Amino acid sequence: MLSRRSLLAAALVLGVTPALAQSDAGAPAAKLPVVASFSILGDFVKNVGGDRIAMTTIVGPNSDTHVYQPTPSDAKKLAAAKVIFVNGLGFEGWMDRLVKASGTKATVVVATTGITPRERTADEPQDDDAPKGKKDAHAGHDHGPIDPHAWQSVANAKVYVANIRDGLIAADPAGKDAYTANAAAYLAKLDALQADVVKAVAAIPESHRRIITSHDAFGYFGDAYGLKLLAPEGVSTESEASAKDVGRIIRQIKAQKIPAVFLENVTNPRLVDRIAKESGAKVGGTLYSDALSDDKGPATTYIDMVHYNLRELSAALAS
Repeated sequence: MLSRRSLLAAALVLGVTPALAQSDAGAPAAKLPVVASFSILGDFVKNVGGDRIAMTTIVGPNSDTHVYQPTPSDAKKLAAAKVIFVNGLGFEGWMDRLVKASGTKATVVVATTGITPRERTADEPQDDDAPKGKKDAHAGHDHGPIDPHAWQSVANAKVYVANIRDGLIAADPAGKDAYTANAAAYLAKLDALQADVVKAVAAIPESHRRIITSHDAFGYFGDAYGLKLLAPEGVSTESEASAKDVGRIIRQIKAQKIPAVFLENVTNPRLVDRIAKESGAKVGGTLYSDALSDDKGPATTYIDMVHYNLRELSAALAS
């Protein structure tokens, strides 16, 4: 005969076990921990990964990935990840060291794989052409002859998405259908975005399709859509422009008949303000180049960013 204590224990087991089993059966599968190096790439990853991933971005909105200084907490994020997405093409000069320091076992996916790198042309600023003691518009983070800002072409953005999809499927085969469907839906949105860009640029007179920006990040955009986007010659984005620098840029604007000068969200506004004041060039709005805006800004997603930049360009150049 079972004792009263034994009967009570059996009752507890019978009562609790089904509840535990129900809890386990209803629990959602653990989300795939992934890391993206910067905000624009993170937006691509979120669109493809959807609810199956837990996303962390190293360099957040309105921040310059080129000059970012990794922290110990960044190494912990990488160590916990299963997949790490990077731009490549020399954009994140600090990433290889961070991956090594973190000891992560995660797969590193280079989102620009398959994209033909753009080589900077002879009329773009190079370190060798800069005044002594200065570097080009990427001062402190020179990429050499390769332009890493491939996402500025929507066609290239579609390659990013395909690489992200394939990377997620390799890490989480059970999510293949979800990742494939998410990528297809997002690629359709990018097709619509591409059409919007082509239409907007076509409305700008050809003679006006030339601007100076404070950072040479729009080369792929210009090549893809027929705009000439130049960075100020020989001027660092990280230091105060001297009177000699401003004079050089004014001569560049006049010689090349540049109709507008634009600031970017990851650079110091003082350079563009001085150039515009002394050259008489029209000042365009802020262009988003290497980072999205925060939640209060106009460019919280890649698609919003491209639309916003188009509006700013059109407003400054259309007449």
